[in-house]
Amino acid sequence: MSRVRLLVGTRKGAFILTSDGTRKQWDVNGPHFGGWEMYHLKGSPADPNRLYASQTSGWFGQVIQRSDDGGKTWNTPDGAPIPTSGPDGTPQGVSNKFVYDTSPGTGKPLTTHQWYDGTQRPWEFKRVWHLEPSLTDPDTVYAGVEDAALFRSTDGGQTWQELAGLRSAKGHLWQPGAGGMCLHTILLDRNHPERIFIAISAAGVFRTDDAGKTWRPANRGLKSQYELPDPDAEVGHCVHRIAMHPSRPNVLFMQKHWDVLRSDDAGESWHEVSGNLPTDFGFPIEVHAHQPDTIYVVPIKSDSEHFPPDGKLRVYRSRTGGNEWEALTKGL
Repeated sequence: MSRVRLLVGTRKGAFILTSDGTRKQWDVNGPHFGGWEMYHLKGSPADPNRLYASQTSGWFGQVIQRSDDGGKTWNTPDGAPIPTSGPDGTPQGVSNKFVYDTSPGTGKPLTTHQWYDGTQRPWEFKRVWHLEPSLTDPDTVYAGVEDAALFRSTDGGQTWQELAGLRSAKGHLWQPGAGGMCLHTILLDRNHPERIFIAISAAGVFRTDDAGKTWRPANRGLKSQYELPDPDAEVGHCVHRIAMHPSRPNVLFMQKHWDVLRSDDAGESWHEVSGNLPTDFGFPIEVHAHQPDTIYVVPIKSDSEHFPPDGKLRVYRSRTGGNEWEALTKGL
């Protein structure tokens, strides 16, 4: 029976858990990067020994780490030690610098985004929320960052280039929510290598079919009557997470600020599948590894409360692709 590996990031370090296929007992390795806040860890589908990690610190800033031996050892991809803060507060080390595209004439950002008061603000890099390795090349990896933008490295994380076409997709209308404005989800389509889906908090879902050169919003069918003046707006929707099964990439699932939704046409349109959930607010949504119609969510009460209904933590499962849900409570 094949072994299972689980990468866990916490606010005080990372852990690697392994088990056999029964998953009854786990071996815990860690903490790695003790004391560091971990935003994401992800393994390469093309090389199981290649792992990427995003860690951040209020003192040292953003750091990307890479392992080539399954997590036994780690290093910054350019070979530098864990960086110290430079004079401008930016971590030293090429692999940890994320620079937005700027105008050659002025050195200023090519575009701005909307602020809470309706004014325009320049993009300001804060941290890497999501790392998504290529499905076929262990040296190619994408990074979703805050303020929301998409970067790509083709040299194993040594250097990063922004795919600035994304911010041309009505980026001047994007506005941070209470949790900021981060690009938190990246989905790669195995059947269409140049197709990528991304999701941004308080902006929505976007899709490219030309490997990131051009992008368009993919939010038709989303309703945001409590968030936007125009409930059918093309951008500005507070999407918390999207998920797909690799064998069926045209089917997407979404956990939104309100509503669990499904798309059967690669994001061209969405319809609600919240069904009998006790609340349709939540953050995670995932698809079963071997059953494309089995999805999982964790409902919580919305807005300022953010705790499970009735104070009972429950994972909910649908075996029918949505609408019909059952609570999984054993052990919780």
